[in-house]
Amino acid sequence: MANSFIPQVNPQAAYLAQRTDIDAAIRRVLEGSYYILGEETSRLEREFAAAVGCQHGIGVGSGTDAIVLALRGLGVGPGKIVATVSHTAVATVAAVEMAGGTPLLIDIDPRTYTMDPEALERALGAARRAGKPVAAILPVHLYGQAADLAAIVPLARQYDAALIEDCAQAHGATFDGRPVGSYGNAAAFSFYPTKNLGALGDAGLVATRSEHLASELKAIRQYGWRDTRRISASQGINSRLDELQASVLRVKLLRLEEDSSRRRQIAARYDSGLADLPVTRPFRDPRVSHVFHQYVIRCAQRDALRVTLHNAAIGTSIHYPHPIHLQPAYRDRITIGPGGLANTERAAVEIVSLPMYPQLTDDQVDYVIEAIRAWAANSLGSAATKRERKA
Repeated sequence: MANSFIPQVNPQAAYLAQRTDIDAAIRRVLEGSYYILGEETSRLEREFAAAVGCQHGIGVGSGTDAIVLALRGLGVGPGKIVATVSHTAVATVAAVEMAGGTPLLIDIDPRTYTMDPEALERALGAARRAGKPVAAILPVHLYGQAADLAAIVPLARQYDAALIEDCAQAHGATFDGRPVGSYGNAAAFSFYPTKNLGALGDAGLVATRSEHLASELKAIRQYGWRDTRRISASQGINSRLDELQASVLRVKLLRLEEDSSRRRQIAARYDSGLADLPVTRPFRDPRVSHVFHQYVIRCAQRDALRVTLHNAAIGTSIHYPHPIHLQPAYRDRITIGPGGLANTERAAVEIVSLPMYPQLTDDQVDYVIEAIRAWAANSLGSAATKRERKA
């Protein structure tokens, strides 16, 4: 096992697991006559929307574009404030600025790493008092766990803000038994190859229950065209989900729940194997059905642990090592909510993502656990020796 590298993610394994069906789907598209916005895309839009509890799906070029289009479709553009988080992929905040909005960064709950509703409420109140109300709230369902929608949805209503769910890491997750993506005015999904539902390239989708918004988004994604005359009735962009990616995603969608179940099994195995170690395991919100896009632990000696795992041929990652507000492109120019981002900054120096994908075997998971346990024993032993020497 030690000579066989275990990657942190493995999109190739996802392809190989369904290779026959995926190859057949691709061949079907290649032998057809439509390659952009054809029947494969239309079917995926309907099938995926139904899977996440929405009436409409609009396939777009990427998860980033999905956020941009959702914001634009809801009229959140230049001069409008969007409350979101700094502990996320940079795409979330980049998309807000691409739409012309102004990001307002909210701190996270240290247990779930998702938007802290209390910090959000303070920020919404402060913005309203300053005469600059928040136009949209963009919570991120991070690592496969939903943000606290029971608290965030009422705040969106109270402060008359649009609610757009960033579901890029939460395909199939639920909150109070209801799919994430069905709570807001719109939801943005990414189908990047490493996602729980991943394409073989960039792809994304906006899900919504609003027929009017769906119509707006379909126009925006294709130059503002609203009929077959190809006349731009409004300003739009080019962000279309192509048929090849749609065909692959339709195949993978059939196994999404099975894959989510396997992810939960792997997470439970990690939980059990790491229970008595000096690491913080993922928190389970009892209202949430977690789909474990990532299995993220917290460790004060994170960097030393990563070196040990690397030497044992185990891949790890950090999601995310640098909060967006501390990155050069955003530092000193992006607005931070009242109270600051202490939880965000503290998490960034302690979190580490362990290998997580449905094709991991139990033996591989056990090998990772054994390597962490050996590191912990050595680390604790070294600490005890140092204390004895000082004594």
